[in-house]
Amino acid sequence: MTYLERSIVVDGVRLAYTDRGQGEPVVFVHGTPSHSYLWREVLPAVRAAGHRVLAYDLLGYGASERPLDRDTSVEAQADLLDRFLTALGLDAVNLVAHDIGGAVGQILAVDRPARVRRLILLDTVSYDSWPSATWRDVVDEYLDDVHVGAQEFERMLTGQLEQAVHDPRRMSGDVLAAYLGACRGRLGRASFFEHQVRHYDAAPTMRVAPRLHELRIPVRVVWGAADRWQPVGYAERLAGDIPGADLVVVPDAGHFLPEDAPSAVAEQVRELLAVDVSPPQG
Repeated sequence: MTYLERSIVVDGVRLAYTDRGQGEPVVFVHGTPSHSYLWREVLPAVRAAGHRVLAYDLLGYGASERPLDRDTSVEAQADLLDRFLTALGLDAVNLVAHDIGGAVGQILAVDRPARVRRLILLDTVSYDSWPSATWRDVVDEYLDDVHVGAQEFERMLTGQLEQAVHDPRRMSGDVLAAYLGACRGRLGRASFFEHQVRHYDAAPTMRVAPRLHELRIPVRVVWGAADRWQPVGYAERLAGDIPGADLVVVPDAGHFLPEDAPSAVAEQVRELLAVDVSPPQG
């Protein structure tokens, strides 16, 4: 299931995306195990506040191309995001990034500071925080099991997705079907392991961690208080290491914060977009 109405070829691969509204561009970067469906209740509110909103499916995810011979690590995804922005004629943008999308955002902001005007990190991976204990179990049990069947796969992924929200009942019906649907079929399962699980590696966030102090842009760290994959302690550490960063902890919300509290996420985005910024760093 996807609502992305456009596609573009960037560096030889096709990315599915949406681009709506006018005003200062805000780019939303999802994480794993998800795709741009995660933002469906956030984008309209940010757009209604007078902003141009863009969201895309990471390479290997959702409706974007899934080339099994292409690097889809977060380092490679950050490079591809840079190229995606160039292809759309965008110079500096505001980034709203979740989970491993937050790793992509950290990398882009540190390595290409002129690209990012403001940064919101939602329940992001950071430092050595990933993979979480339950995902480490998935890596150990399933990563190299090429014969995992559809029923067993969906049982495993459903269990993980239920952990991502504060109330497991939220992850049911059409919502659960939307997340599972992106990973169904042999190609979907293979892509899930090759493009997502195989890259659950903290080396990239450990690389940028010593440089977070270099950021000179408005940064807001927003976290679900009940996040079972990325404990709030990592949010506090991030906010402490990034100069001037704000920390907002949302009660009764888990790791998939845009699922549990979309209105709160949209409000935090709107608030940060109201903060004046100096010309982008060179």
